[in-house]
Amino acid sequence: MDKKRLPFALYRVLAYVTGIFLLLLTFVALPAKYLIGETARFSLWAAPAGTEQWFGQDSFLMALIAIPHGYVYMLYVLVVLWLAVGRRWSAGRTLGVVLAGTIPVAGLVVEHRLSRAEAASVQGGQGQQPQPTER
Repeated sequence: MDKKRLPFALYRVLAYVTGIFLLLLTFVALPAKYLIGETARFSLWAAPAGTEQWFGQDSFLMALIAIPHGYVYMLYVLVVLWLAVGRRWSAGRTLGVVLAGTIPVAGLVVEHRLSRAEAASVQGGQGQQPQPTER
């Protein structure tokens, strides 16, 4: 893999991993911590019998999802900065891509759009020569 494609490939992988972890954090771990169980801050339901360690203030899901998400997001930011420097992105575009990783689903949408733009630039940059016509 050449040096120009490596940061983009890493960005795509980390965008998906960050997006999946963020979805799990938003829709699984945070509700388990704050909405379910007797020790939850805004307890709406009791935890099912035998699963108390998964719910409430001391939810084990937070350790399983939130901590890895934080590390993956830090790698995501570093790879976006590497990609931005290599592609000479503006500060606004760079910040937008970084912040897209903090909004559920937005990071995946931005990754899709950047992939399409990257594919278009690769095809346009190949310098496709017009074919000579026969007479």
